[in-house]
Amino acid sequence: MSNSVFDLSGQVALVTGASRGLGQCFARALAKAGADLILTSRRRETLAGFEAEIGSLGRRTVAVGLDVRDSSSIQRMAAQAEAAFGQIHILVNNAGCNVRKPALEITWDDWNLVLDTNLRGSFFVAQAIARGMIAHRYGRIINIGSVTSVFGYAGLAPYGASRGGIRQLTMSLADDWGAHGVTVNCLAPGWFKTEQNQALYENQDWVDYLNERIPLKRTGRPDDLDGAIVFLASEASRYITGQTLLIDGGISTGSTRATVPPKTKT
Repeated sequence: MSNSVFDLSGQVALVTGASRGLGQCFARALAKAGADLILTSRRRETLAGFEAEIGSLGRRTVAVGLDVRDSSSIQRMAAQAEAAFGQIHILVNNAGCNVRKPALEITWDDWNLVLDTNLRGSFFVAQAIARGMIAHRYGRIINIGSVTSVFGYAGLAPYGASRGGIRQLTMSLADDWGAHGVTVNCLAPGWFKTEQNQALYENQDWVDYLNERIPLKRTGRPDDLDGAIVFLASEASRYITGQTLLIDGGISTGSTRATVPPKTKT
């Protein structure tokens, strides 16, 4: 297969939640594949350094403030993005948050924060950007899910509910917008160290336990996601929609070992 089907030159990608973490990894990979970037964050000033980095790659870039929990903010962002670049070809719906607590301690406000950000925000950002994609009869929407889109974990009730919802939302939007040339897929990372979960990685016993459950015997590195995000954004995935692509080192194959270790001879 020609590498040209992965070339994003001349395309514009919008990445939400690009001030840190995986959002920056996604944006960087798309820029290296040739895309120009629209970067968003709740506080636009937090994007200044990363905006300069993307510019140093020879890509056009614009930073826009966006609070995905605010409908008017979403509409302003969409208008500013289209005014800056015209057509938006790729949307990476990455903005998200988490509240890590036992289920009995989750408050009403905890639940609303996580679901409004991760699920409702993703839908209304997709809706706002899809209007232009449908008008141009072309678009690639990549919703960022998680291994929790298919697995349940204690202490992550609202987060798991939001990510499971992202998977279902992806399938629904794929059916809604496929006839208009817009594909909608979900990229679901497994365990990657980010600012949201870095406290967990300070516990080496937990890290060792997690690595034992992952067939590839390690947690993810940021560049493990590069190929997947470019693939879903490119022509290489033109006949794929409504799917969830797990990038998880194989942990979703099962959380326990079925084999029994051999007995040690004495």
